[in-house]
Amino acid sequence: MKIHALSLIAFTAIAIATSQNTFSQTCKVRSVTSANGCTVYTEVYEYDYVDQKPEFPGGRGSMINFINATRKYPSEAYENGIEGRVTCAFVVNPDGKVSHVQVLRGVETSLNEEAIRIVSAMPDWSPGKIEEQAVPTRVVCCIPFRK
Repeated sequence: MKIHALSLIAFTAIAIATSQNTFSQTCKVRSVTSANGCTVYTEVYEYDYVDQKPEFPGGRGSMINFINATRKYPSEAYENGIEGRVTCAFVVNPDGKVSHVQVLRGVETSLNEEAIRIVSAMPDWSPGKIEEQAVPTRVVCCIPFRK
């Protein structure tokens, strides 16, 4: 009887630990506010938990080239010597389009807005996939601003 009870406790602990890990692979992002004022959230997968990671067209090097070509350093921030990296999060949808762009860690308002503009202007990505099925995936990247 004691062995059976211990087995049941061990099985329950494993089941709880396993179920908690499955929840950590997704997060929710604000999608819309409904007509009655309720916020609707969309569940997306975290970058590290998909089988095939989302990819910028041409890879990381092309993304860096895109950021450098698209970035317009705000003149007032440049003149005042404001520098730093704006950390952004966004969702690559199953169709590859970028949405839900937000600043996780900003530097200064004008740089934060420019980083959002750059990420929002990105071309369609190759979407993240789980078992060959395209899924919405959350990506985090930094947009650097240096004089």
